[in-house]
Amino acid sequence: MKVKLHHEGQNIILLLLLILVTINAAVVAFIPTRVIYISFITLSVILFGLVVNFFRLPRRHFKGENDGKAVVSSVDGTVVALEEVYEDECLHRNVIQLSVFMTVFNVHANWVPVRGLVKYVKHHSGRFLAANLPKSSTDNERSSIVIRTPGGDDILVRQIAGAVARRIVTYVEPEEQVDVNDFIGFIKFGSRVDIFLPLDTEILVRLGDKTWGGETQVARLKR
Repeated sequence: MKVKLHHEGQNIILLLLLILVTINAAVVAFIPTRVIYISFITLSVILFGLVVNFFRLPRRHFKGENDGKAVVSSVDGTVVALEEVYEDECLHRNVIQLSVFMTVFNVHANWVPVRGLVKYVKHHSGRFLAANLPKSSTDNERSSIVIRTPGGDDILVRQIAGAVARRIVTYVEPEEQVDVNDFIGFIKFGSRVDIFLPLDTEILVRLGDKTWGGETQVARLKR
């Protein structure tokens, strides 16, 4: 699998590199104690590696049947919620909420989960609770996207910031045609994505399952 760096992280990585080089150069120049400057250099390399790892972007293509009924995970992570809820922002009906939580070690690019037409996009300011908590779905900073599938189902995708995340980026716009191989956005540093599905949807994952964005089929629509 080929991997590149996501463009959302390029400036951050460059700035971090300049800061770390400057700090370590100063430490080596002014602190002659070998164990101290070697420790600084080691910690800097580890920090830089973690940030580069966070912004990695594997090239993926959904290999399943893309007939408009497949629901594909938007993100890498762990299924932390799978339950019937009443969604009152956009859909105003009972639906199945399927939530995947990402740690800082997961890929944080967000893929489109279903093929269809974008009907609604809205960003909401909010709190920064831990993204694995149930209240984060409605209380945290988030972006809501509704996609109408070829079968006429409206699927709500919600990008949710976490305790560390401070920026949600959403790429899609209303009336744009999207597919499961497209990117829906990016969430920086720890987050979660909820997908709200019709009650008659066939769910293909369970709580605790691991998913890979753009690859793992998590459900199948009836229409």
